[in-house]
Amino acid sequence: MNKILIIQNKRIGDVLISSVIANNYKKKYPKSEIHLMAYDFTHGVIENNPNIDKIISINEKELKKFGNLFKLILKSRKEKYDVIFDPYSKLQSRLICKFGGAKQTVGHKSRKKIGNLGYYTHPVAILKEKTLVCGKAIEDRIHLLKQVDTFENIDYEPKIFLTEAEKNATVLEKYSDKKVIMLGILGSTPQKSMPYEYVAQIIDFIAQNFNCYLLFNYAPNQKEEADKIYNLCNFKQNIILDIYAPTIRDFAVIMSKCSALVSNEGGTVHIAKALNKPTFTIFSPYIHKEDWSSFEDGKFHKSVHLLDFVPNAMSELSYEMNREIEKNPREMYLKLTPEMIIPELKLFLENNL
Repeated sequence: MNKILIIQNKRIGDVLISSVIANNYKKKYPKSEIHLMAYDFTHGVIENNPNIDKIISINEKELKKFGNLFKLILKSRKEKYDVIFDPYSKLQSRLICKFGGAKQTVGHKSRKKIGNLGYYTHPVAILKEKTLVCGKAIEDRIHLLKQVDTFENIDYEPKIFLTEAEKNATVLEKYSDKKVIMLGILGSTPQKSMPYEYVAQIIDFIAQNFNCYLLFNYAPNQKEEADKIYNLCNFKQNIILDIYAPTIRDFAVIMSKCSALVSNEGGTVHIAKALNKPTFTIFSPYIHKEDWSSFEDGKFHKSVHLLDFVPNAMSELSYEMNREIEKNPREMYLKLTPEMIIPELKLFLENNL
């Protein structure tokens, strides 16, 4: 029996995407034992996944302490893993690979010219561009999987596995007279959040033109910012305020009852896709759309980026200026106006509501 570890010490969307490694490995080797190591706040997207036998919880701040990292390496050695997959390739995960005692270790080469340094038995270059509709982030992970064996009939789609109780939850029952659109009004970070005045204009457009309820989604620490957006809206009558998802798992359950997601780019988009819900995604200017847009057909899954409308908006900027945009993208975000977005959004909603 093979024993596998997947390390994904990053955010929610990354963890969900990396679960495709577990799904495809378990499909070929049903008796294998697969562990997935992930930050504690991300577990909601992999809970109840029958292809993951054990979730190893880590804390982002605690993992940076050498003593805790050393203990985790020792635990990994005791597990006697046959293969460790390291999709994100951070220093801590690389050290687990190098000293964790696995027979095979697979991870991405550093973009910097520092060599492999013995972290991986199978160092893999990150793809320069996507070649499949699943998007480059998923392609990169399947590329890792294929280093250790041949896999046919790959399933590229991440999945959320709800329990029967979650499937039967009546969380939106009082709003069953109309369809509900989930709105990701804020990104996971300020850099991924569209200007509030633009978000309010988009919400007003939907409220005026589509007879549906609008449900705000935001993280617990974003309540004050969500209120600012709500106060900017002119058409509030169909905005749902009494339902809120305090955890990622709660969000998945509520999202499964909604008709579509309109959102800033982030982990919630990947969750909605894993639940087979239509998604309209607004990308931050500093994010490479080709890396993270997945399964887009322009109808069921659609996204917009500044470069879709102004192809040369960033090409003439220097490296230093691009780095500055990543820190504060508002100036570039303001160029992606509601007037650009709304015609695309209108077609999306007409196709999916």
